Amino acid sequence: MNFLEFLQPMPVVGILRDIPQGAEEACVNASAKCGLKAIEVTMNTAAATEIIAKLKSYAKPLGIKVGAGTVRHGSDVEKAISAGAEFIVTPNTRHEVIRLSNTAGIPIIPGALTPTEVQKAYDLGATAIKIFPVNCIGGPEYIKALRGPFRDIPLMACGGVNAENAASYLKASANLLSFGGSIFNAELMKAGDWATIEAKMLKLLEAVKAAIA
Repeated sequence: MNFLEFLQPMPVVGILRDIPQGAEEACVNASAKCGLKAIEVTMNTAAATEIIAKLKSYAKPLGIKVGAGTVRHGSDVEKAISAGAEFIVTPNTRHEVIRLSNTAGIPIIPGALTPTEVQKAYDLGATAIKIFPVNCIGGPEYIKALRGPFRDIPLMACGGVNAENAASYLKASANLLSFGGSIFNAELMKAGDWATIEAKMLKLLEAVKAAIA
């Protein structure tokens, strides 16, 4: 089963930026309760590689994949893979990053925005394309517009995705959705308020479930 097939029942990736060390088990437990199947740790998070490794140890028995996000350089790819990252997500399109991920056999979702960037990223070997920041350029309507010419390219909506618009993104034919600080809020994680995080996450994922049912 490839990465996109794995995510099909719950096509959502959670973005962990600035999660504190020591919160890995609580994060995985909250994610598992809500049905989230993929989490990325941004590489500009302090101790990102250590957190990736720790998260993976808790996530693997629960069927959750752990990846690395905000991967901007080849050195980031190497560090992420060494830590055990199971997929790579980037904010932009860089040939070196895609090439290294492909060579390692790791799914890669680079960021792109314009039609030219989307096609370029896919031609370079992307697994899917992260349309980022989609909320700044039309939201679901932009995904719908891209879908016309790019029927064969998997698209992930990133930026401003929430429980209220998730169904609209899926109706516009986004293959994947992602969320970050609106749910995995840095202050809430630091405070250990996983109950609030869990409630917010469940609301979004229930909306996704209803939309794909």
